[in-house]
Parts: sequence; C-alpha cells; structure tokens
Amino acid sequence: MNPQDEAAAIEGIVARQFASLSWTSAGTGDWTAFAADFSPDAALYPAARPATAQTVQAFVERMQVLSQSTLQSFHEAVLGTRVHVFGNIAVAIAAAEMVENDKDASRSVEMLLLVKSEGAWRIVCQAWDRAAPSNPVPDELISRASGQ
Repeated sequence: MNPQDEAAAIEGIVARQFASLSWTSAGTGDWTAFAADFSPDAALYPAARPATAQTVQAFVERMQVLSQSTLQSFHEAVLGTRVHVFGNIAVAIAAAEMVENDKDASRSVEMLLLVKSEGAWRIVCQAWDRAAPSNPVPDELISRASGQ
C-alpha cells in the first residue's frame, strides 16, 4: 500500500474507535470493536492529571460501569484527523466532539501511535486531552483530510 492508502486505513480505525464508544440509553458501546484495534499491551492516557496509564481492558470496564450508571448516553464523533505514516509506524491526531447524556457537549484532541505488524495496524498508545476556551481544538484539525 502507498502512504495515502495506509493513512486512509488508519483513518478508518480512528472512525471505528469513536463510533464504538457511542451508545444511547437503550444500548451500550461496542466494546469488542473498540478493543480489537489495540495491541495487547497498549497503554491509554486519559485527560485526567497526573497522567496515569491504563490498559484497554481497564478503560473498557470503566466505560461499561459508566454506561450503566451516570452516563446514560454517549456520542463521540470525529471532527477531523491528520495521519503521518512512515513505513510500519504512524501517528494519528484526531479532533473529536462528545455529547454526554444528550446534552453536555465537549471536544478533545487525541493522539494515537500505531504500528503495522503482520499486515494490520494496531494502536500501541493513545492519549487525549479536553479542549477548553483557553485550549481550543486547532482549526487545522477540524474537517481536515490526512497528510503524510
């Protein structure tokens, strides 16, 4: 595959990640689809500080509990991505918008480090931070096609 095709494949992974973490009050997230894109030893770094790594399984378990209690609905959508590919490694930067309980909207930027092994891209690390008026999502991340 050429770098543009590789970037498009990674954009598909990013889109699937966000879609799998969306649910309504009548449903739940697609935890299997979410976890499938990660390497077994991947580390996730949520926005909370101090930064503390968690496993994919721990993240999924936390989201499952929230989906059955305080987070009755959650919708996460990609606003734009930038992907840089070099051989079998890549970085994806994604801007996202989340709506919690059908009313509370927020934005974030997520950075994903990916490695291609045995013909498949896997996320080996993902970190994110919430946007705020003092730290807005950069304009170039909204509705931007990937670049190599």
